[in-house]
This record gives sequence, C-alpha cells and structure tokens, in this order.
Amino acid sequence: MSDARFEDSEESAVYVTARDGDDVTVISALCQDAVFPFTEMIWKSRQRQFAILFNRFRWEDRDAAEREGRGYERVRSVLSVGDVTKVRSMGLDQNDRDTILSVLSIGFEAGADGTGRLVITLAGDGAVSLNVECLDVTLRDVSQPYLAPSGRVPAHDV
Repeated sequence: MSDARFEDSEESAVYVTARDGDDVTVISALCQDAVFPFTEMIWKSRQRQFAILFNRFRWEDRDAAEREGRGYERVRSVLSVGDVTKVRSMGLDQNDRDTILSVLSIGFEAGADGTGRLVITLAGDGAVSLNVECLDVTLRDVSQPYLAPSGRVPAHDV
C-alpha cells in the first residue's frame, strides 16, 4: 500500500487567500477537523505573523474518495495570518505542550477601518483570538496527501 498522491485525486493542492469574511468561511470549511500539536502554533510578533502547521482532513476530496472506493485523505497544511497585532488564547493550558488540538471553525469579526478579530475555535472549549490590522489569511497545502489514519470521516456530537 502506498500513500495517496495529488496526481491520483481529482483535486490539486489547496492554496486559498482570505481578504473578507466570506473568504474566511471557505477557509474555515477546509480547516474543520484539522489536528495539530500545541507546539505547531507560532506567533512572530515583530513580523506580525501567526501560523499553524496542521494535518488537514481533505474535505474537498471526500466525495471522490467515496465514489472511487478509496481511503479518505489528510494533508499537511499551513494556515498563515498576517498583520497580527495581538494573540490571545482561551481554554488552553500553556504548560501542556503535548496537547493535540482540533480546529472546529474559523470566524472573522470585522472592526473599524478594516481591522478585526480572527477566532480559531478548537474542540474542548479552546480558542485562539488574533487581532488583525487587516484580513490577510492564507491556507496552503505543503505536503502530498496521505491516507487518514482513522480511515473515517471526522464526526461531531450535536
């Protein structure tokens, strides 16, 4: 058995930029159920850059995988946010660096003159809040897809 490849899929690597709230909704849908260790978040305050490297479930490939009878895929992706002026976390233990986090959603609350707050909501009542001077968000796949270890589509309790 070999790892899945972009060439084998109907889809290609994701590279999406958000400049408004509607764009953030698209990125949120693509990032739902992405998982990452706490240590894969970084904020470079001097560069005003925040990023997360995570393992993203390939929602855009789910239907093709089911239709073709092949396994579901994940891919390593980077969520990058520019022009970040402040980062806050809620419900996360800063001392537990081994914690695996899971993205539930990403939302944008617009402020005055293009500013706003990007909120990354995590499973288990955690969240990361990013104050931004303007909305500059990029989601980019940085590896080849691989078979999802669970072999299942992520599910949520209602």
